[in-house]
Formats: sequence, structure tokens, C-alpha cells
Amino acid sequence: MTTISLLPDPSSPLSHESAAQAFSDILDGRASEDAIARFLIDLSDRGETSIEIAEAARALRDRLIPISAPAGAIDVCGTGGDGHHTLNVSTAVSLVVAACGVPVAKHGNRAASSKAGAADTLEALGLDMERAGAMAEETLNELGICFLFAANHHPAMKRITPIRRQIGKRTIFNLMGPLANPAHVTRQLIGIARPDYAPVYADALEQLGTEAALVVSGEEGLDEVSGAGPTVAVAIGSARISARIVPEDAGVARHPLEAIRGGDPAYNAAALRQLLTGAPGAYRDAVLLNAAVALSLIGEPLEDGARRAAEAIDSGAANDLLNRWIAWA
Repeated sequence: MTTISLLPDPSSPLSHESAAQAFSDILDGRASEDAIARFLIDLSDRGETSIEIAEAARALRDRLIPISAPAGAIDVCGTGGDGHHTLNVSTAVSLVVAACGVPVAKHGNRAASSKAGAADTLEALGLDMERAGAMAEETLNELGICFLFAANHHPAMKRITPIRRQIGKRTIFNLMGPLANPAHVTRQLIGIARPDYAPVYADALEQLGTEAALVVSGEEGLDEVSGAGPTVAVAIGSARISARIVPEDAGVARHPLEAIRGGDPAYNAAALRQLLTGAPGAYRDAVLLNAAVALSLIGEPLEDGARRAAEAIDSGAANDLLNRWIAWA
């Protein structure tokens, strides 16, 4: 018989110990569904601290099903839930960066606020989610890319998913996803939907021992580098650096956000195929910009990174990688 634990009052910031215990109780089924819902709502309304985010992520990491990854693997991932319903930028960036020779362990899920999340769009492109998951280590080592479908690697989340759906708003679990990559990558480009949270999120990453990361948030509340205007960026590594990125830094043009508005999985999949076969426009420029920022994690200057990403597309390397991945999995 499971003993029901009382969750702490989240009206004040929690200590490391209280946060760790609370999220252990939540993930291990020692708290009632009503108590979990109230706790998550109150935490979100007050605003999560870096300690709470880090301890929540640590609890999820302790319970995930891991895979091994080659040295230097990165992840490009957003928290989702930004409400802008854009095309799948981070998914496209993952393919382009992998085609540049940098292994990408892409961690993702189905749609949070858009009509098509990474898993939905990859399925529409022909990737078999079950086989891709089973062969993730193999494709990461042989092709330089894999998709780590969150539902396959976080069994502790099974009980939490309906509670999140019932709450119907962003909670700390949106923030935890990118921090619990099953490949344990130590280099990440993470997009969050709240620019004011970038420093808090960077603090959490440092507490978790991340080697190098860029936390980015478009000033319009976009969970990626914005192709429409400025982006708040906080880099962690040998030093903490805060910066403001604009598309021109990577030598790409600005476009209104509406120009990369997404649709259902079939629509987004078709747009991604067109992008990978050389179609110009706003989607391409957004992907080049975000790929350039991702490549900066390995020391590439932004303009050089954008050129390298463009070559990966224009040479057919990124499209060929997608085809080989679909055939493999």
C-alpha cells in the first residue's frame, strides 16, 4: 500500500531538500492527483525558482530510461507551450546540424500548444516512432541523429500527463523536458517561452552540471531564436554571458512571425521537405539562424554557422540524412 505524502506549501520558494522530496513524491505516486494539481498550479502562479526547476529535473533524470551517446552530442529543444503555432524549427535544425557532422540526440514529444510537435511531424514524414525509438542508439552512432520520444523514456510521467492535461496551462513540467534528455547530453540549445526566465533557467542548468548551453527566448515569447526580431540569450560554460541576438548577426533576413505559422502534421512535414530541398523564405532563414546558434556551441561564429547550415541544405546532405533515417528506422 502506497503512503500518501503531503506536498509542501509552494507559496514560498522551496529549499533543495523540500523540492527534491516533493518531486520524488509526485513522480513515485506518493501524492494524490488533486494535491499534485494544486501544487503545480500554485508553483506556476508564484513562479518557479532555479532550485525548484533543477530538483524537478534531477528527479526526472533519476527515473528515466537512458541511452548512450557519442562524445560531443547536442540537443536542440524548446519547452513548447509558447502559443505561436510555428513550423517545427528545432526539428529541422536538428537535421541540418546533424548533416553538418554534429551528433544530435533530439528529445521531443507530441504537440504542446501547436497542432504538430516534433513527434507528430516526424511521423508525417514517414519516421516510425516505435522503430526509431528502439534504434535510437544505433541511428545516433551510425547516422548522427536520433529522436528520443519523451513517452518512451519517462515512465514516471505516465501518471502526470493526464493531470497536466486537466490543468490546461504551463507548469514546471514544460520546463523540465529539455533538462532530462535520456542521452545525458552536456551541450544544449534550449528555447523557452519567457524571456524573463532565461537567467533562472540558466541557473538551473548550472546546478545540473551542464557543460555548455544557450538558453534563448524570442522577445515575442517564442521558444527559439526569433527570425522576426531580438532574442534574449544566456550562455553558460566557462563563463556566464548574457546577449541579445538578432537575425542579422547570422547574416539572415528578418521575417514576420506569421511567415512561419505552422499547421497540422501533414502541413508541417511538407514545409520541412520543401525546406530541405532548397526552398527559400522565412522558414529557411529561421532554421539557418537557429542552426548557427546551435553550432556556436562547438565554437562556430554565427555567420560561419549559417553558411555551414546553408551548405548542408543546398548540397542535399540534410535531405539525404532524413531519407536514410526513415529507411533505417
